[in-house]
Amino acid sequence: MTWLQCLRSDPRARRRLVCFPHAGGSASYFRRWASELRTTEVHAVCYPGRAARIGEAPPAGGLTGMAAEIATVVEQQSDETPLVFFGHSMGALVAFEAARRLEARGIALSHLHVSACPSPRSSRVRPADLDEDTDAAAARLLSLGGTDAELLSDPAFRQLVMPYVIGDFRMLSAYEYRPGPPLTCRVSAVVGDADPSVSTAQSAAWRAETNGPFRQLTVPGGHFYLADRAPGQLLEGGTVTGSARAGGVGVPVADQQGRGGPTETRPGAELDGAAGEEAVAHPGVREYGQAGLR
Repeated sequence: MTWLQCLRSDPRARRRLVCFPHAGGSASYFRRWASELRTTEVHAVCYPGRAARIGEAPPAGGLTGMAAEIATVVEQQSDETPLVFFGHSMGALVAFEAARRLEARGIALSHLHVSACPSPRSSRVRPADLDEDTDAAAARLLSLGGTDAELLSDPAFRQLVMPYVIGDFRMLSAYEYRPGPPLTCRVSAVVGDADPSVSTAQSAAWRAETNGPFRQLTVPGGHFYLADRAPGQLLEGGTVTGSARAGGVGVPVADQQGRGGPTETRPGAELDGAAGEEAVAHPGVREYGQAGLR
């Protein structure tokens, strides 16, 4: 059973990034990131039922059970390298639940990026037929973009892919948020301005899940805005260096609500020309402060 695939190993890396794919996604979705993030060791989560794990059944514990298993593997690899999670869509919830379990064990992330996903407390539309009906699940994939219509009409492709897509939808549908201590790490929530399934307000509601710095970004594109976006635009401006152990996650910076520590220049600020949290948004990226969310 292999939960993590190392896409780029670098003993001198400034951070260790773990990428969590969307429902129906696989580790290969983030392969391009390994060549573009030069100062980062890149890992991607391998969900069961696809690629090298094609014959494996979904985890018995559902989404939270899967997150717990991933957290254990990440803990075993933990060292002083700053730890960053990036989760897209369903992957954001898996990353969040894994981060909660790591913090409970004394391992705090440097940064959690949650992409194209409502906050775990937000209400979700859960059509019952998505986790049972192949045609309904295929139609959902098409509505979100990122999946070629011609491929979805191919019987062989559907026979190979749709079982684990439906399995992921079923796992996502069964997910229930359970209240717990907020995270202490920095959290960035990202959503496409044309995403049909996640609103800016639902994305911004992630701020309730951390006592650390928080920012909400709206970028051009739909649910799969990542397909045409260089990862550095989202990640390179958000580095906070320090230990991966709780209490050592680096220089605190003020978030949009003024929480956090001193507004001194943080490590990595040379990447975006900013000090503290007054970062200038990358081209094509809108950063929402308090005023933008009223």
